[in-house]
Amino acid sequence: MKPAPFAYRGARALDEAVGLLGEHAGAKLLAGGQSLIATLNMRLSAPSLLIDINSIAGLEGIALKDGKVEIGALTRYVQAERSELIAKHAPLLTRAIPHIGHAAIRNRGTLGGSIAFADPAAELPACLLALDGEVDATGPKGKRTIKAADFFKGLFETALGPQDVLTGIRVPVASKDTRVGFAELARRHGDYAMVGLAASAHADGKGLADVRLAFFGVGATAVRTKKAETALASGNIDAAVAALDLDPPDDLQASGATKKHLAGVLLRRVAKQLYEPRS
Repeated sequence: MKPAPFAYRGARALDEAVGLLGEHAGAKLLAGGQSLIATLNMRLSAPSLLIDINSIAGLEGIALKDGKVEIGALTRYVQAERSELIAKHAPLLTRAIPHIGHAAIRNRGTLGGSIAFADPAAELPACLLALDGEVDATGPKGKRTIKAADFFKGLFETALGPQDVLTGIRVPVASKDTRVGFAELARRHGDYAMVGLAASAHADGKGLADVRLAFFGVGATAVRTKKAETALASGNIDAAVAALDLDPPDDLQASGATKKHLAGVLLRRVAKQLYEPRS
């Protein structure tokens, strides 16, 4: 299929993009376009205007600042996947990104685009939640920072306002005690996951502390499972699996019951990763 007709503008500055969003109700931002172009072609989206933000300076890059890893919204998956800085200081992202689509998609897709699109079966929103990350956005009233726990509101729904531009994400720098784990199950490599799990914790003697389990593909957003986190921190993996309080809906991929079973399988796999010493 072909997209419905739309106008195109290339924004050269952040305030220009914010202004265009205010002038054109229903306008869409174009970054990597790996999700947007597909929805346009299927006519699931029909904006009157596409605002290309790829020429806006300062929205790309990876840096350490104040004990956190800052990643610009226009940073491509492939840049993050190959980044030594991310591998050392945000290793959960290094584990997760190879599961996203295929090489061609990772060459163009952006981290900011994935977070803003908020697909419930996507890897990065779950990683941001597991890492207790933050999102930076700029709108008519200036810049604001939103915690990941407050950012994802519902199915493809976020805390971004109609004139907000997501400018970057931020996650805490991993310490020597940080442990991370990631796994997903998909019908084919590169497909959206039927179920996935991103996790982080801190080593605490022979156990774990600050366990954060973020499942994706099981609801309208990535979701944490607090009871399972508490059980896993004590070292009881069987109790953690039994405590999973997920209620996935049936979908074209699998029944809700199957998804919940697979969530338990992934929890066992990821738990082993969390208990591994960090290299």
